[in-house]
Amino acid sequence: MTVENARNEAQSVIAKMLRGSNPNEDKKNIRSEITFGDMFHLFMERHSIQNKKTWKEDESSVNNLLSNWFSKQLSSITKQEVQLVHEKIKNENGLYRANRMLARIRVIYSKAIEWGWVGINPSQGVKKSKEKSRDRFLHSDELPRFFESVEAETNTTIKDYIYISLFTGARKSNVLAMRWEDINFERREWLIPETKNGESLRVHLTGEVLSILQTRLEQYPKGEWVFESIGKTGHLVEPKSGWKRILQRAEIKDLRLHDLRRTLGSWQAATGANSYIIGRSLGHKNPQSTAIYARLSIDPIKDSVEKATQAMLKHAK
Repeated sequence: MTVENARNEAQSVIAKMLRGSNPNEDKKNIRSEITFGDMFHLFMERHSIQNKKTWKEDESSVNNLLSNWFSKQLSSITKQEVQLVHEKIKNENGLYRANRMLARIRVIYSKAIEWGWVGINPSQGVKKSKEKSRDRFLHSDELPRFFESVEAETNTTIKDYIYISLFTGARKSNVLAMRWEDINFERREWLIPETKNGESLRVHLTGEVLSILQTRLEQYPKGEWVFESIGKTGHLVEPKSGWKRILQRAEIKDLRLHDLRRTLGSWQAATGANSYIIGRSLGHKNPQSTAIYARLSIDPIKDSVEKATQAMLKHAK
């Protein structure tokens, strides 16, 4: 650089500083520009793994669906790209998964800004798809076929897992990780140390559940887990294949494992339990989560209509 060029450059720097721009800070910000992939790995280490029970879902989903973003600079991803990827995932994987991914993108950028990155969150203003609350549960005409199919299951671990899931209404992950030390036979109680909402929950155990647990205790050496397995976790992880067999034998469609939880709640409503009782038994923190059972209480309504009709016919002779 010549003396003349150096003088001109110095004057340019001084002018920027007078306008409030610090060239050293500008260079620092440029150096701090990272790729989406690097930011995602930082997000996993500093936030997701430390604060979320579902961190593995974050890791798997982003790796599978957003890997083409990993080499892009964080600031180069536009709002239009976020909209397009949201629509693509919605069309190929469903709106629920698309909405979860949109939420992940949003929080990744929010954390980047919180940790000093200078930029704009491109997910701002991108609306998630409207979700319809699921109201599937086992109806009275399906129950005989369902129980018959569960009884026909030769894998006793799967069989017991399904029954306990249905009769406790507990979440899938909690039942899979059920520990013997958390079960009190005398008090007929199962203590779940930490549920999805971060709080503990005491679950009442019916006679059917206690009988299943007692039998398992007699048949298998008492270890740490109720549903022990030789896998990495030490307990049953994915009962998907057994669940598929049960549904096929019962000729029942569109029923998910989580619907067993909703089945208990709906039959509680059908037998007169109010929303508060249902919410407490299922460990709902938000009253809105229990609101669905108010409209699932169909049997008492049918019974009332039948009684009213018969009463009118009786009086009309």
